[in-house]
Amino acid sequence: MATAPDGTAFVRHSGGGKARGEDHGADRPAVVLIHGLGLCQRLFDPMLAGFSAPFDLISYDLYGHGDSGPPPQTAALSLYSQQIFGLLDHLGIARAALVGFSIGGMINRRFALDHPERLSALAIWSSPHDRGAQAQQLVEDRAAQVRTEGTMSTLPAAIERWFTPGFRASQPGRVDLVRQWRQRVDLEGYAQTAWVLANGVPELVRPATPVTAPTLVMTAENDSGSTPAMAHAIAAEIPGARTAIVPALQHLGLMEDPEAFAAPTLDFLKRTLL
Repeated sequence: MATAPDGTAFVRHSGGGKARGEDHGADRPAVVLIHGLGLCQRLFDPMLAGFSAPFDLISYDLYGHGDSGPPPQTAALSLYSQQIFGLLDHLGIARAALVGFSIGGMINRRFALDHPERLSALAIWSSPHDRGAQAQQLVEDRAAQVRTEGTMSTLPAAIERWFTPGFRASQPGRVDLVRQWRQRVDLEGYAQTAWVLANGVPELVRPATPVTAPTLVMTAENDSGSTPAMAHAIAAEIPGARTAIVPALQHLGLMEDPEAFAAPTLDFLKRTLL
């Protein structure tokens, strides 16, 4: 684990997923992994070996999550976009592909609009688009609940939305990782970022200048917050974007079946970048 000047904790991975010095890897296309709200970069551990073999792979913690410092100013998609920009500069990386889960898929879309010259490809996993009035009210209510009742108050219901019943019953240790990661978040940073997740989508929808980077959009069939219809809607706004829907799983399907998300994304990135 290393730390950038702004307090961002990150790992630059060698082949096989092991950490290496931050000055290595410039001979291969860069790929950056962006986790979701209340999680941390350990979310991607099962995928590191596959992604780090062909690519200069970087994982990091969002401000206020994992080992990163708190947000240096009020949280916003533009702030998290700038966090990536600063990390790329720190590592001397001119362009990178960004793989983002949930709010991470909002952050990488914001980066695509802010810094298209630094982007080589996008993979957007389980990320929201227009929700409609009823669903929008639900996510705003959850963000408000975090303010009044604390970061852990929304987790029991979230776990039911995120994991299938069979996985919750058979893999309690894996589910408990999510609890552990949530317990580590910066309280104020988490509350601000929950508000961004709830209210940041409109700035990404139908942008005046469309995203032009090669893009793959994925979600799970039974993801109630980032539905297949949303994935298709995101792809429809990005020329040439591909969509892939993973059967049966829910929002954290990438924890239940990492390969279901990693394999199509690796295929896409290899064809696009190598």
